[in-house]
Amino acid sequence: MEVVDILDKYLSQVQGEIKTALSTVEPDELKEASLHLFNAGGKMIRPALAILSAEAVGGSAEHALKAAAAVELIHTFSLIHDDIMDQDEKRRGQPSVHKIWGEAMAILAGDTLFSKAYETVLWTETDGMDSRLVVGALQTVADSCVNICEGQALDMGFADRLAVSEEEYLHMIYKKTAALIAAATRSGAILGGGSEEQVEALAEYGRLIGLAFQIQDDYLDVTSDEDNLGKPVGSDIAEGKRTLLVVHTLEKAKPQDRDELIRILREKSDQSVARAIEIFQEYGSIDYAHDIALGNVEKAKKLLLILEDTPAREALMKLADFVLERSH
Repeated sequence: MEVVDILDKYLSQVQGEIKTALSTVEPDELKEASLHLFNAGGKMIRPALAILSAEAVGGSAEHALKAAAAVELIHTFSLIHDDIMDQDEKRRGQPSVHKIWGEAMAILAGDTLFSKAYETVLWTETDGMDSRLVVGALQTVADSCVNICEGQALDMGFADRLAVSEEEYLHMIYKKTAALIAAATRSGAILGGGSEEQVEALAEYGRLIGLAFQIQDDYLDVTSDEDNLGKPVGSDIAEGKRTLLVVHTLEKAKPQDRDELIRILREKSDQSVARAIEIFQEYGSIDYAHDIALGNVEKAKKLLLILEDTPAREALMKLADFVLERSH
């Protein structure tokens, strides 16, 4: 089965759960703002991971369906708020929510998705699930929300610092990106009735591919193109973000190149993006980031070997590889 087929398998059901969750939202303007990014598309990797994790431990896809939708609701809430904070005008090739409806309505849309996510997980109990498993999934989802906020705060704080260590960077992206992916795999494994060993292995698998996912985003920011990214190439540089490429270059660069890169990051202008990419290339930082992401994916795939060889496990293997194969 190809990755596109894996992601499409439960897409309509997850979308149905999301639309059901948002069906009672009013007024219409808030509902439209809340649904905007879902209508614009998206890979839906996190819901697929939640459902496949449930299946991989011998459980039912249906039992993880609402948790899968909840994880996507949280992901989309974080994108809406990120776009406001970063003043990004486009997302998924479409105008950002705040560009269409204004910042105030965009904040409310994000808050709506955040709240509906918890409600959606709780609805899992109506499917006949053990309440203890539902509480475990809900706790996992709640923890990921706190991590996302902490990760965003760390990311913002890094912009004001000259030096950020690789360890600090990895801690930040765990919280900002990997924690939600780990929550998807953990909650799916919990609702699938997995053993403690299986749940922990799948949570760690999610953490590792989550780290790789964010590092690949850093990589794609300077190696892809605007059509694939849905935003300008080098936008992280123009926003002064401390990505792994920046962290590695600042650690390895000669003083003159280090000072120039710091100046470019402080300027927060797209005029010097090409020069920053040249500096990254000079110190091998682009290849370094890709190698780190690849190492995480390989470790993640090894963790899956404790599971029985099933179509769900094979799909999880393919999704791990897809993290690095994607172009956006």
